[in-house]
Amino acid sequence: MMNTRLKRIINFSLLIINSIALNAQLKWTSVDSLYQPLPSSVHIYLTNEPIDTAPFRAYYLVADIKDKKLNFTADTTLGRRFTPTQFYQKDFQPLVVVNCTFFSFATNQNLNVVIKDGKMVGYNIHIIAGHGKDTLTYRHPIGSAIGISKSRKVDVAWLFADTSVKYPIAFERNPELLKDSFSRVSKFSFAPELLHLPKREKRRGIKDRWKMKTAVGGGPVLLQNGEIRITNNEELKFVGSAINDKHPRTAMGYTKDGKLIILMIEGRNIVAHGATLGQEAQILKDLGCWEALNLDGGGSSCMLVNGKETIKPSDATGQRAVPAVFIIKEK
Repeated sequence: MMNTRLKRIINFSLLIINSIALNAQLKWTSVDSLYQPLPSSVHIYLTNEPIDTAPFRAYYLVADIKDKKLNFTADTTLGRRFTPTQFYQKDFQPLVVVNCTFFSFATNQNLNVVIKDGKMVGYNIHIIAGHGKDTLTYRHPIGSAIGISKSRKVDVAWLFADTSVKYPIAFERNPELLKDSFSRVSKFSFAPELLHLPKREKRRGIKDRWKMKTAVGGGPVLLQNGEIRITNNEELKFVGSAINDKHPRTAMGYTKDGKLIILMIEGRNIVAHGATLGQEAQILKDLGCWEALNLDGGGSSCMLVNGKETIKPSDATGQRAVPAVFIIKEK
């Protein structure tokens, strides 16, 4: 059986290969004219250039976070799911609607944090029961999210965010995946120092009150400090060799000069095969993102601009119903 270190070396090598395949940056064409009317602070671009010789299609939208005429928000449902077009109608036809969180098909429950108007309305799942030889053990991942504060500052962080806390506990450093025999966890399970040394821990990268006006979760993190750092194994998203599988992708990041980037990668069809996590991360880096994270992809990937689809959803039935969306509105 392949040991953990060897798996990591192989995954890293494949990531380097994928990065080299994108070394010549993709050429993007403005398609603003197809999605009018657009405010001057929002633009949309398309590429059809192949990567590693495979057919490829992707869009990205860039929005100026500092534009006070734009309202960045989210919406979610309770015990049910809507398609992005249904959210578009429900929310009075906003400028942008895009899928975000992972979710349970059985319960329609968000599996990641959602913050709307400063209040948590969706939560991370921090307890995953083991199976087989790991029966009676539990793994406790920290999920990642992107948030926009009231003062329009953006942050990507890993969060402890369940119903026991009013505000998420944010970790700016790489998370540690906990594994034990306990079916319950608290914020002190991940940061016991908060009991005694909160000021020191804040300096080490723990924020005990991650106060965001809007936030949506997903995972894994793709970029930190402008460099590719994919935490798929720590977050238990696409663990192991799945990092190299090609799928439709949704991702979000931000630049140091205050631009929000939403990347949509089409896949699972003849004209677009999708992208690996490494390829997705490299694209976001090339677009100038400082931090970025992957969101739910596959059949869920869908972005509407003024009600019009960008990528073609991969499900045969069209848009997949989801429990939460990220929204940009014009005030």
